[in-house]
Amino acid sequence: MPKQGEIDYIKNIATEAVQQALGKPFSYEMCGRYLMDIGAILSLLPDWPPARILDLGVGTGWTSIFIAKRGFDVVGQDIAADMIALADQNKALWGVDNVQFVVSDYEAMAFDNEFDAAVFYDSLHHAVDEEAALAGAYRALRPGGVLVTHEPGEGHAANPATQAAVARYGVTEKDMPPRRIVEIARRTGFAHGRILLNTERMVRFGMGIGEDGLLGWLARQRAAQPVVAAAMHFWRWGRLGSMVVLVK
Repeated sequence: MPKQGEIDYIKNIATEAVQQALGKPFSYEMCGRYLMDIGAILSLLPDWPPARILDLGVGTGWTSIFIAKRGFDVVGQDIAADMIALADQNKALWGVDNVQFVVSDYEAMAFDNEFDAAVFYDSLHHAVDEEAALAGAYRALRPGGVLVTHEPGEGHAANPATQAAVARYGVTEKDMPPRRIVEIARRTGFAHGRILLNTERMVRFGMGIGEDGLLGWLARQRAAQPVVAAAMHFWRWGRLGSMVVLVK
């Protein structure tokens, strides 16, 4: 069964890894990046809580809890019952009552015109059928609803750490570059979308990527900065990990 690796993931990892997952984002070295990511996602959601938000592939639910703490009414979904059990623990720990966690497959959801926005945060690339997942998100949204995705781009599936996880746990890992998301989303009915650099790339570019190279030298030339910025955006958007905002 292709999705069994995701369903059994918590059963197959070490106890300390379960505790680390439960403490996400604060238990990870990448905590700063995770917090920037959720801040960026919050800035792209409707700015009028309490809108209704669908959070897809939530794992232990920390993104749903952050969104709920902002005042939104949240439904967090995951295919793994063990993950949802941990998410419910997190819900009790954080003391939020405006989030509900459900066990379901995001490729076969029954939601219909119920949500003002939906989020895939590093979860769509685990789909067996990403077109079915995006179609389900489309159906779940009300007209004018917004879908925000944050996914890895090309090269993710070939990463040795990624391949090790696939071999050990039987999970699905794919490249999910933004152009592919936009292409599929248009087929499923989304009217339009835009691609944004993810927070990691925003910060790295702001700190001066390649300071010792030609790009770094050009970036220090005031007149060339708009051209360099545009080139960086167009070069990276199609292939590397980015955020995508789609409107129904």
